[in-house]
Amino acid sequence: MNKTENQMLIIFGASGDLTARKLVPALFNLFRDGHVPDNFVVLGVSRSNLTDEAFRKKVVLESEYLKNKATVKDFGLIENFSKNLFYEDLGENYDTSYSSLAERIGDLNIEFSIGNNYIFYLSTPPSLFEAISKNLTEQGLNDETEGFKRLIVEKPFGYDLETAKNLNKGIQKYFKESQIYRIDHYLGKETVQNLLVTRFANSIFEPLWNRNYIHHVEITNAESNGVELRGGYYDNSGALRDMFQNHLLQIVSLIVMEPPIAANAQEIRNEKVKALRSLRIMKDEKTLNENTIRAQYVSSKINGEVVKGYREEKDVNPESKTETYAAIKFFVDNWRWKDVPFYVRTAKRMPTKVTEVVIHFKSPHHQIFQDSGMLNKANKLIIRIQPDEGILIKFGVKVPGQGFKVERANLDFYYSSLQETHVMEAYERLLLDAMQGDATLYARADEVEAAWAFVDPILDYWKNGKDVRVHGYSAGAWGPKNADELIEGIGTWRNPSENLADDPGYCVIC
Repeated sequence: MNKTENQMLIIFGASGDLTARKLVPALFNLFRDGHVPDNFVVLGVSRSNLTDEAFRKKVVLESEYLKNKATVKDFGLIENFSKNLFYEDLGENYDTSYSSLAERIGDLNIEFSIGNNYIFYLSTPPSLFEAISKNLTEQGLNDETEGFKRLIVEKPFGYDLETAKNLNKGIQKYFKESQIYRIDHYLGKETVQNLLVTRFANSIFEPLWNRNYIHHVEITNAESNGVELRGGYYDNSGALRDMFQNHLLQIVSLIVMEPPIAANAQEIRNEKVKALRSLRIMKDEKTLNENTIRAQYVSSKINGEVVKGYREEKDVNPESKTETYAAIKFFVDNWRWKDVPFYVRTAKRMPTKVTEVVIHFKSPHHQIFQDSGMLNKANKLIIRIQPDEGILIKFGVKVPGQGFKVERANLDFYYSSLQETHVMEAYERLLLDAMQGDATLYARADEVEAAWAFVDPILDYWKNGKDVRVHGYSAGAWGPKNADELIEGIGTWRNPSENLADDPGYCVIC
């Protein structure tokens, strides 16, 4: 295990929801499990007028997010953990002199023997990234002459390719690329990381991971909730920006990438960039029309209760054309994936919350059991990212008795079966990696720009193209009926249940 040096985590936007809901519980778990160094300080920074004690009460001592996850034996540790937290009020504006902040950081650095090792976590809107970076630099807080200085930035990283490039340039004026960590919490999920191990550590998969054996690849990200209190943000974003451009294209890159030279951050990220650059960009309207679908959920009844349609949600334009459902078919232009279609969809108000990857293998070329019930039951490898995390392989077996009737069987593995192993949550893993200087699971500038280069033409077509439709689907259904037209000739989408196994006893009725 890598060594975690003494350090200080400075969180900008510390009075916001993310700090209390995700960051502090993740830091507490790392503290409880002995992953933080002996000398570790968290300094919250924002425009709220709080004292150290008030900040500790807000995000630790009286935080429902922490209490709900803590066990009885944790409560003594919570008190000890809170003593590592401090707070600094910036005043009315983030774009101001950081001289007082620099002085506070210096005092804590000396008091706790931090060794000038600082991580700056920007839990703020992207519009503040450059200003904060500039103000830190003016105080010499980007200088690595003594100790490391790292900058973690949250998504959304850009609204399109142009804004992403501008964000990169704005931050890179003040911090080197090696200091910048662009966080994507999906890459912190154990099952996402396991894509690499499944592929490259198993000889039963790697030789088959190409166009000769794989018929198509399907990725589903479904959420059962609507936009809830995020209507204002979501209406300016949409499913393609909110999920596809970042989380799902990161998953695609892990599926598509070539074997890296070594399992280190630079080599893995090099291959991910090459993978994203190999995605065939759709430019003409005919291709975009035939290979993309966008839709919105409309009002329906779920479990006997009336659910609002998207345009009825708070802070949403009643004439909005923003998609809550996006389905994309695309190809990858390299030797490994030549002519293999990828189908990716993401949506809200689905029957269940689930994210999974399905590798559909080709049927044997010579079908000697064609009349045995195995038709259209080709082998599948299903990698469940959430919930019920695990891996499922579907293969044919003979039904006992005379003749050769074939049925499909399941071979499965569940992370929940690893009772002796604590599986870190996404933010735990990503924060620990940043603390140890491991950027493997963080996006690099060229990764972000390559993803936007693929998505931009789709967004432009949906905004400016001729006869572009926004389809409707009932809340609680698996999207618009015509979504199956994307995979015409192959079958339909796999509509998964909450459970990884999709046997009759586990199906979702919708």
